[in-house]
Amino acid sequence: MSWRMPSETAPHARTWMAFPVEGPTLGDTDAEREEGYAAWTEVAAAIARFEPVTMVVDPSELARARRMLPGDVTVLEAPVDEFWMRDHGPTFMIDDERPGVLGAVDWIFNGWGAHDWARWERSAEHARIVAAEVGAELISSTLVAEGGGFHVDGEGTVLLTDTVQLDPRRNPYADRARVEAELARTLGTTTAIWLPRGLTRDYDDFGTNGHVDIVATFPSPGRVLLHTQRDAAHPDHAVSAALRELLATQTDAAGRRLEVVELPAPATLRDDEGFVDWSYVNHLVVGGGVIACGFGEDRADAEARAILADAYPGREIVTVDARPIFARGGGIHCITQQQPALPREVTS
Repeated sequence: MSWRMPSETAPHARTWMAFPVEGPTLGDTDAEREEGYAAWTEVAAAIARFEPVTMVVDPSELARARRMLPGDVTVLEAPVDEFWMRDHGPTFMIDDERPGVLGAVDWIFNGWGAHDWARWERSAEHARIVAAEVGAELISSTLVAEGGGFHVDGEGTVLLTDTVQLDPRRNPYADRARVEAELARTLGTTTAIWLPRGLTRDYDDFGTNGHVDIVATFPSPGRVLLHTQRDAAHPDHAVSAALRELLATQTDAAGRRLEVVELPAPATLRDDEGFVDWSYVNHLVVGGGVIACGFGEDRADAEARAILADAYPGREIVTVDARPIFARGGGIHCITQQQPALPREVTS
């Protein structure tokens, strides 16, 4: 086998999502729940402009999903508890030696480290359900991992954080060498760039303990977009400065010294819960476009769109208000998972 995870910028067959269900993540009041349903629906509608979308929907939410979702979004009925498809769903692979074969990694998912508030038993089955639906070969892993915990450049390099992969609540017996070996087997990576941590808010009880997909990503091989907090009053000012210094010294699988492109945070520093982790890094690349996080700040949102347009030339940048998603613990990238197109599916 020669499994390889393509870059997110490679052609997609579709994007996968999971529709929200009632519970602690969605909210306690009718207004909070409606806000959550609407946010997931808005992201699905934005993606559907560019490529097919399939939404995994719990039987209890079928009527609502069919009423709210655009008609061109496909619904797959399956049990749902958590609805962050990036994390509990499959991570898709291609096989360079077998061009017509799709693979799907089934990581162990334990609710971001078995938090007592997390409900994961149903959604932990999504990798197998989705793999069967698309006819993908299942790649079983003994690593507790989530798709938001790593980013690849499609050419052998992976970004990840110590505090997620080596979290004793996830992988108590792992070390870097073991993690790298398993990612080499499943993702096809040969060079790991380890970041010491993620953003401050992500270490709260409802956080992921440092997912990299809110911190840094590869828009193209050799380049990294880095979340940058410019305000020294926010604790992530020091975090992003240290990460920038580290990344500037790193080389990728091809031996290139990384070019670090700063993607500044919005001006808002706090919400009712404390310092925010609002990040434009948590965008999704789709066919012909980029679905970008918006935070209701015209100047900052526009600056982010300009940086993303430069990073992804030829793609339309579409901003979706991500504040309701971040209020629930993540962003646009966290609730989506791309399925790469196989060679016969690529039409342009």
